[in-house]
Order: sequence, then structure tokens, then C-alpha cells
Amino acid sequence: MIIALVLVGLVALAVVLVLLLRRLRRPAPAAPRTPRDPFDPGQDTAGDPRLLKAGDMVEYLGERLFVRGSLRLTEGGFSWSEHFVDAMDGTESGRRWLSVEEDPDLEVFLWSEYRGEELLPNQRSLTVEGVTYHRTEHGTAAYRSEGTTGLGAEGRVEYADFEGPGGRALSFERFLGGQGRGTWEVSLGERVPTGTLTIYPGGDA
Repeated sequence: MIIALVLVGLVALAVVLVLLLRRLRRPAPAAPRTPRDPFDPGQDTAGDPRLLKAGDMVEYLGERLFVRGSLRLTEGGFSWSEHFVDAMDGTESGRRWLSVEEDPDLEVFLWSEYRGEELLPNQRSLTVEGVTYHRTEHGTAAYRSEGTTGLGAEGRVEYADFEGPGGRALSFERFLGGQGRGTWEVSLGERVPTGTLTIYPGGDA
């Protein structure tokens, strides 16, 4: 009788040991994937445009542009950035601005100075070089300057933004100072498509 009980106990212990070994060998369940926005440009673009700063380099459609300075702008609870980029080829056309904002989706535009006839943002629609733009925003923002921008450390700027077809844009800015309102600076912009901008952080990143 005692021998039978011992045998039953040994069999039960063996079964428990086999079950424990199987459980230890079973792979741990994979951690659930964190939900991500499928339209977030950061998933397709090498680098995050929201982190751009002086000293970085960007490549767009085969052209390399160096970030020489940045403006950090705020208006109410909204903020965005404008980066002075330079192809360093010694030409005026090589100097442009790259704007980055979220409203709510991330939008990146590359801007070039408009050198045509005088324009003023005093109409709801403007036609420039055969393209008609419609005004979408007008306001005044505070800015903070970093690196080389040609502006003081901080100040205020009045702006008027116009939107055109095919990702085109028209922008007016005039910087406000002790002598009153400056002259309007006019720029033509094009939307930077997702996945076409590559960012190379500066050496101190």
C-alpha cells in the first residue's frame, strides 16, 4: 500500500515537472504594438522636421541646404518655426526659408523670395505669375531668433498667408520695431511632400 502511494506521488510529481518545463519553453507573448498615425510624415522622412535647428543640413530633391538660423514663432497657444536655409553656393536663389507647423497635420513648405512687382496683402485674392492665391490667415506673432536670421533676438511680426492650387502658397511678413511697421517681405512657397526631405543633424545633436 505504501509503495503504491509512493508511486502515485512520483507520477504526479513527474506530470507537474513536465508541465512546468513546457511553460518555461513557451515563448513570451509579443508586446502589443503602440498605435501610430499612418500619415505621420516622421515615419517616411529621414528625421523629424519639428526638431530642425541651426547647424543641421537638409536634402530636398537632390539639393543640400544648410540650416543657418531659426525663428520660433508663437501666437496665442499656437507655435511654428521658420528656418533660414542656404545652399552655400553664393547666390541669392540659394537662400530660402523652410517653415514647419502642425495645424493639426505636419506641414513643411520651402519658400523663395518674390522679386516681381510690388504686392500688398490688401485683397482676399491675389494673382501672381498666373497663379491665383486666396488669403487664409492674417495675424501678429512673437518670435525668438536662433543662429543667423538677420533679426534681433526677439520681436514681433505681422503676417498674411495665401493658399494656391497644387500645394503652392504666398506669404507676406513685416517685422515690427521701434520705428513702426517695416515693409512687407513677400515669398512664394511650395509644399514639401512627405518622404522627400532628408535631415542630417548637426555635430552637436
